[in-house]
Amino acid sequence: MSYVKADDVLPKSLVEEIQKYVDGQLLYIPRKDENSLSWGEKNGTRAKLAKRNQTIVSRYYSGMTIVELSKMYYLSEKRIQGIIHEYESSQKRNGGGFKDE
Repeated sequence: MSYVKADDVLPKSLVEEIQKYVDGQLLYIPRKDENSLSWGEKNGTRAKLAKRNQTIVSRYYSGMTIVELSKMYYLSEKRIQGIIHEYESSQKRNGGGFKDE
């Protein structure tokens, strides 16, 4: 999010109207719903975590233990269990994969 001076982007009449409500204060204008991004979409973090989680599940089903995966990915055993449970739940619900696939 960047700071933009209202006088530079809005008509003078609109700035004057807004000043009736928030004179001299900072005003946040949220993005339109159709332009908003979910957490991690802009910088690719969401996709990277989904790929990591797929790899964790794959390694688990190939025989690695939860303890080994926990040490390999620097995650708690509970988190590894959660990733596996999320995968198994999504398999039962809709026949496959993670919700971010």
